[in-house]
Amino acid sequence: MPDQEPQPRRAGAVPYPVPDAAAYLAGGWRIERSVADLRSGALGSFRGIAHFGPDAAGDGLLHHEEGELTWGETVHPASRTLRLRPLPDGTAEVHFADGRPFHALDLRSGRWIAVHPCAADRYEGTFTVVAADEWHLAWRVGGPAKDQLLRSVYRRRAAR
Repeated sequence: MPDQEPQPRRAGAVPYPVPDAAAYLAGGWRIERSVADLRSGALGSFRGIAHFGPDAAGDGLLHHEEGELTWGETVHPASRTLRLRPLPDGTAEVHFADGRPFHALDLRSGRWIAVHPCAADRYEGTFTVVAADEWHLAWRVGGPAKDQLLRSVYRRRAAR
């Protein structure tokens, strides 16, 4: 699988503290993601963009991702939308697009582990900020029917 994983620019880098998660994430990002089904051995990848911009209510950020998911020999369009609600201490709450809670987010140390139970499955995400323009996210998903690892590298897009 190492051939399939996005390679960070600063391997082994010390986490980069972020005092305000919403301010840091605002704007556009390029995404490279590897997807591994650890039970079947199947591998995939996602390449696309993410944008964190003001939500319609004006009290947070809308996080929208879109791109192409390659799974085996098949390529599909893929997207997702999350909502990020900043808190006064620089942390944030992340919700699904429909308003259901997903996880807390605290990047003040540069690293955060989020846990989300979903029915019989458990999602554990490790967020690591490595620079002003790059952060990594690894989701380990386990449960009766799932054993997956998703590794993402987000790099800031240049302003146009």
